[in-house]
Order: sequence, then C-alpha cells, then structure tokens
Amino acid sequence: MQELYDIMQSKFGISEKVLQYCIQKENEIKSQFQKIDEITEYNQLKVLSAMQKNKLSDIHFAATTGYGYNDLGRDVLENIYADVFCTESGLVRPQLTCGTHALAVALAGNLRPGDELLSPVGLPYDTLQGVIGIRKEKGCLTEYGITYKQVDLLPEDKFDYDGIEKAITEKTKLVTIQRSKGYRWKVSFSIAQIKELISFIKSIKKDVICMVDNCYGEFSEIQEPSEVGADLVVGSLIKNPGGGLAPIGGYIVGKEEFVENAAYRLTAPGLGKEVGATLGITSSFLQGLFMAPQVVNGSIKTAIFAAKLFEDLGFAVLPKSNEARADIVQLIQMGSAENVIAFCQGIQKGAPVDSYVTPEPWDMPGYDCPVIMAAGAFVQGSSIELSADAPIKPPYHVYMQGGLSWHHGKIGVMTGLQTMVDKGLIQL
Repeated sequence: MQELYDIMQSKFGISEKVLQYCIQKENEIKSQFQKIDEITEYNQLKVLSAMQKNKLSDIHFAATTGYGYNDLGRDVLENIYADVFCTESGLVRPQLTCGTHALAVALAGNLRPGDELLSPVGLPYDTLQGVIGIRKEKGCLTEYGITYKQVDLLPEDKFDYDGIEKAITEKTKLVTIQRSKGYRWKVSFSIAQIKELISFIKSIKKDVICMVDNCYGEFSEIQEPSEVGADLVVGSLIKNPGGGLAPIGGYIVGKEEFVENAAYRLTAPGLGKEVGATLGITSSFLQGLFMAPQVVNGSIKTAIFAAKLFEDLGFAVLPKSNEARADIVQLIQMGSAENVIAFCQGIQKGAPVDSYVTPEPWDMPGYDCPVIMAAGAFVQGSSIELSADAPIKPPYHVYMQGGLSWHHGKIGVMTGLQTMVDKGLIQL
C-alpha cells in the first residue's frame, strides 16, 4: 500500500495530512459498500439476462447509414432496453441528443393542444422549463396550446397529496415526475416514493400518463420506475445507462403506444421507429449498457466518500454518507464562492482529460447567475464521468456526480479537498 500512497503524493500532490484524513474516512465507510455491491450484482444479472434473451450477436454491431432500414442491431438494442426496464417497448437512438431532448420528444409525442401537463414535484429542471414554456422559448409546449400546472412539495420534500388531487382534472393528460434533485437542495426520490406517488395519481385518474425523468437514477436501486407503475421512463445515454461508452443518445421506454407516439415525433408521422441509422455506434451503446451497473457502483461509492469527507469537516451534505441513495448526485453546501471554485478546480485536476485546465464561473445560457463546471470527460458533458458544477450564489451548493470507477472517483475527490487545503480554505 505504501506504493499507492507514494504515487498519490508524488503524482497528484496529496499532502500527508489530507492522505491520512482520507484513509481514515474511507475505512469508516467501507462497511456500506457491500449493500451497493449487492445492488450492482443484481442489476448486472438483469442486463446480462436481457442480452441473452434477445440473442445478442456481433452481427448486431454492424453500421447502417441513410434511412437505416432493417437495422437489426438497433432493434435488438431497443428490445434489450425494454427488457431491462420491464416495459413493452423502447426507443434508444443517437438522434436523441441529450436527456432534455428525450424528455421533449416524449412530451411532445404524447400531448396535444388542449391537454394539460402536471408536475406534482415542484419546478422541473432548468432546461425542461424552456421545453414546457415556464420560461418562454421558441417551440415550447405552451405555444401549441398545452397548459402546465405544478404542485410544490411540502416541507421536508413530502408530496402534497391534497394539492395533487385538486390539481388533477379532465384536462390532465400527462404527469411528469423528476426523480433527481436538479439544482435544488432536496432529496432525490426513491423507487418506493415514486411507486407511492404514481399509485395515488392513478387512483384519481387511471388513464393519466405517468412519465418519470430517470436521469442520474438508473441502476442505483434494484428496480426502475417502470417496474412500479410509470408509463414512460426517459433518460440520457451520457449519464448512467451509457456506462461512459455511449458517445451520445437518449432512451424512452414504456408502454408501446406512448413510445410509438414519441417515435413519430422524433422522426415523422408514418415513419416512427422504422428509420434512423446508427452509424456504427450500436456496439458502444450495448457495451456501455453492459458496463453501466459497475460504473454506477463506482459513482455511488465516490458520492458516499465525498459526503463523509465533508460532513465530518462540518459541511452540510445531502444525502448524508450513511443514507440510502436514489441517484448518483452528491450535494455539498460549501458556504462561499471561494470554496465552490476551489473544489471544482480540484476536481478538474483529478480528471483524465483536460486536467491542466482551470475552470472558472461564466454566464451560461439558461441560468440566472454564473455557473462553474468541472468535467474532464472523454464524452463532452457526460455526467456519468466525474464532474462537479455549481451556480455561484448563496448558499453555494456544489453538485458532484459520476466517476467511471471508484478508484478514479476517490482520487478526484481527494484532489478537490487538497485544493481547498492548499488555498487555506480548510484546516485539517
């Protein structure tokens, strides 16, 4: 082990004090890793079983171009996703450019003028606000006569069941449930909580479409939202299910009718799932999915490690290091802009890509304040790779997620802490 500590100090600049503190905290959390490993093993077997059931072969890795007619690999990939998520159908495409795009396609494909969209979990993530029309953008849903209503969460992030019951009307066509926290200091919803919420909504209006934004949550538990009543589940392949190998893409899985509606919006009426060339990246999608449970495992261990380091230094963290996880995101309340910037710059120093770059806050489109983003990723914007970002405004929350492996995630968090120590912001 001395050789390990020597390289941490000589190659990554980890001081003896920081090293000893991190070793101590790692030893204190190792007992929690067994449960995470059990979830990973279950999900790995689930993915393996789906691939075997669909007789995955190397013939399915062949590239298609143009219209992409008779793309055998694409069809098998979508069947595998449907089986992994226990749904009737799947739409898994490189033409879905990101999670927001996948959500926009699912919404636009299943809503019509005069319908109403309801969020029972408060305000959606920033980019989806533009899709819906909460923040007016060209082509938003409200421009097409689709109305929007939301019910805010009660204190302690509890569902407002009375408010939800009052909000559901004959016009309510689709309910969107964001699983992860977004840029908010709140818990991410567990599968048990999502099940309870969907059951309540369906008891009021049986035919309402329940859609879950599953970004950051895949494979963090042994079930997915589609196994507890969600009609549609949507996510990004450059987050959890791409396993760090998918270079682009998104997925929509669920009931066949609703997935088909989304496909007609993605391509064109009358074409749907029949077109869409995969251009030779199907193997990356499939191998990424195969690796995803293990990659999510590393991300969650990294999040627990970061939570333990900082909560024991007196910082507020969410979730706490000993709390159950519903996604890969870790929040740390840094308390000052200086702390936020130093931590993000330290995360960047521990990256495999662009480690020499120093991130600084900047005015990103769609945000109401400067934002700093640290991400030395093989795939641009990949949130399953170790990254940290934060809006520069009180109370200065950092949102850290990802890590393709636990061993990389660990050193990345350590360089984040070391940078704060080097700047005199933390005393050990």
